[in-house]
Amino acid sequence: MLLGEIERNKTEKIKVEAKEYKGKNFLSARIFYHADSGEWLPTKKGITVKPDQVKELIELLQKAPGEFKQLNEKKPDSQA
Repeated sequence: MLLGEIERNKTEKIKVEAKEYKGKNFLSARIFYHADSGEWLPTKKGITVKPDQVKELIELLQKAPGEFKQLNEKKPDSQA
């Protein structure tokens, strides 16, 4: 089941899906590219996460905005 997509650029997007394979459920976040045929095809780039790891992944991702803010505050004014 497709949960959502994030556009990386005109030719790539990240698809986040809840999937099942060989009786096992998992979350997949994979980069897709726009092929010459017009189709969106998966690349080898991505991750899969077990259902019991999703909450931990979300908690880690929620820390990212604060970490980026700290990184930007550490930059000299000429690089910000």
